[in-house]
Amino acid sequence: MSSPSPIARLVAELGKLPGVGEKTAARLAFHILRAPAEDAAALAAAIGDMRAKISFCSACWDFTEDDPCPICRDARRDSSLVCVVAQPQDVLAVERAGGYRGRYHVLHGVLSPLDGVGPDDLRVAELVKRCSGDIKEVIIATNPSVEGETTAVYLAKLLRPLGVRCSRIAMGVPMGGELEYADRLTLSRAIDGRREM
Repeated sequence: MSSPSPIARLVAELGKLPGVGEKTAARLAFHILRAPAEDAAALAAAIGDMRAKISFCSACWDFTEDDPCPICRDARRDSSLVCVVAQPQDVLAVERAGGYRGRYHVLHGVLSPLDGVGPDDLRVAELVKRCSGDIKEVIIATNPSVEGETTAVYLAKLLRPLGVRCSRIAMGVPMGGELEYADRLTLSRAIDGRREM
């Protein structure tokens, strides 16, 4: 049996990316094939460079080129406040929103017993170790899914005995959303999480 063609190999590799199906992978492969050779070489070099230079921050477990990461090194940020997120891209989302001036802790997943993901598969032990220091509050910012909620409840039960205040990000009706289209759980949380005006 002959080995697959270079195009088929690239389509197969691109198809492994999240959210990229077979048709999109083929479209990307043919785009790369039609692009100038230097563009394809730059893409390959960028991927290789990223894999060679990026590692985990020893403090927050976000991806970084320098250890500790720029956020953990920033003396203007509140080191007693930590926002716990599931994935590195969640740090980017919170930073884009602006206003948060604390530090982060990236779990690299959420608890999911059905998928075999337990506390030992996440950066939970590292979070507990951090919280035995000068951390006063942990904001748990996992997604409002069953796994995200399970992770949030688990972390709160684990951290409260350490004297750390645990809070959860507010959830409810999004800006621009309409009440008639909100599901019952979302609307219930929005009412429960109301604040005075």
